Amino acid sequence: MLPLVLKIGGHDLRDEAFLCELSAVVRDLPVPLVLVHGGGVEIADLQQRLGIEPQYLQGLRVTDADSLALVEMVLCGLVNKRLVRFLVHAGVDALGLSGVDRGLLRARQMPHDQVDMGFTGEVNAVDANVIHEMLAQGVTPVVSPLCLGPDCAFNVNADHVAGALAVAIEASRIVFLTNVPGVLREGTLLQELDSGQARELIGQGIIHGGMIPKVETALQALATGVPQALVTNLDGLRQGTGTLFQKEVKSIARVKTESGDRV
Repeated sequence: MLPLVLKIGGHDLRDEAFLCELSAVVRDLPVPLVLVHGGGVEIADLQQRLGIEPQYLQGLRVTDADSLALVEMVLCGLVNKRLVRFLVHAGVDALGLSGVDRGLLRARQMPHDQVDMGFTGEVNAVDANVIHEMLAQGVTPVVSPLCLGPDCAFNVNADHVAGALAVAIEASRIVFLTNVPGVLREGTLLQELDSGQARELIGQGIIHGGMIPKVETALQALATGVPQALVTNLDGLRQGTGTLFQKEVKSIARVKTESGDRV
């Protein structure tokens, strides 16, 4: 059975009620699973408490040396172990690791024409055997997006790490967990979208605001070789619902809604 990759944003990982519910859902899923988590909110909070001003470029954190130390503490320590703790208590055989461990994820500095991105990186290699070995033993990997560079570690966007892992392990789909049931049109869930339809809805303003980066990340996952990407919330993960992105939906130029109507 092909695994799926589940990406969880950092906002939700401070909510203990959410973590309890998530852990129960993960425990009951009938497929092998790899979890990838963020932690940007807690990193930014700690930066500000220590007098380090967070810097961003096009939504990506610019990571200097001091910030890299905080990233490592928060992602690999605080957030990762908190998530693993809740999963284990729920009966999931979970093991936390970062991309540095066993050379799982290797990265290089993210290039940029105008700004030195410091220790912000992009994935350039994945050792899929590390994950396959864990899944074969019934272990659920919980991955923080700190990756191994040639002579340092790199902070890598968790969405990008999830996509790279999904391609490398030949996952059946990648799931982006959010706080809404998927892409909505006038309050109605759009069940399926292909790349062209999604971009058309962005252009029309139907997909807007905070949903745009989620959809863009889902489309990027498709472009890099993941067969399907799903944007959903915790209820949708449990029930198997949400907005499913595929390279091409057979019902050309039509989008199914939750009620079965067409729009």
